[in-house]
Amino acid sequence: MAIKNEVYRKSTYQARAFYGKGSKSMKVLVACEESQVVCKAFRDRGHEAYSCDVQECSGGHPEWHIQDDVFKVIHRRFWNWDLMIAHPPCKYLAWSGERWMKNNKERVEQRREAFEFLKALYYQRDIPMICIENSLSLFLERTWQKPDQKIHPYHFGDPFRKTTCLWLRGLKPLIPTDITFRREPAVHNMWPGKDRDKLRAKTYPGIARAMAEQWG
Repeated sequence: MAIKNEVYRKSTYQARAFYGKGSKSMKVLVACEESQVVCKAFRDRGHEAYSCDVQECSGGHPEWHIQDDVFKVIHRRFWNWDLMIAHPPCKYLAWSGERWMKNNKERVEQRREAFEFLKALYYQRDIPMICIENSLSLFLERTWQKPDQKIHPYHFGDPFRKTTCLWLRGLKPLIPTDITFRREPAVHNMWPGKDRDKLRAKTYPGIARAMAEQWG
């Protein structure tokens, strides 16, 4: 076990060398994020990062949050984003919701709208580096394309299992930084409640740090 962990610790340094630690500051848009977990990770490394969502932020830094339609922000003149990490809503795309689609025309239409929204983010031509993050989705894999990478929080120091899919443009897959061997099911342990979906959707700090280190 110790030897395996040491291998992945070394891979962290390899990732930093590969992506260029200490590179120039970038302008980063974190779309569909109100928690500001990813935004703050990039800010910690000196990048000009902003979260963007139609909701108010809960991350404590409203000065780094743009509460507006994401496409208006993308196309606003003079912003010139270098990188966008987008977390489009997965409620109607996730594999876990497939059982509710049968004979439900309303949900099928909502899934179609969610799919079009996700694709519109992915195919933005004016942003050279794009990451789309979403839950495990058989619909996306069969209808669109398979993700470039599937990761879990336990690959990056957080002891939880939660399949996270990444579709990447202009970016290389993340290199695991700290494999942990305690792996609790993150989603199933949450109590039902009005904030359950919001908590389930939040990015874990280890993944956010890896994004900032390796892509920033």
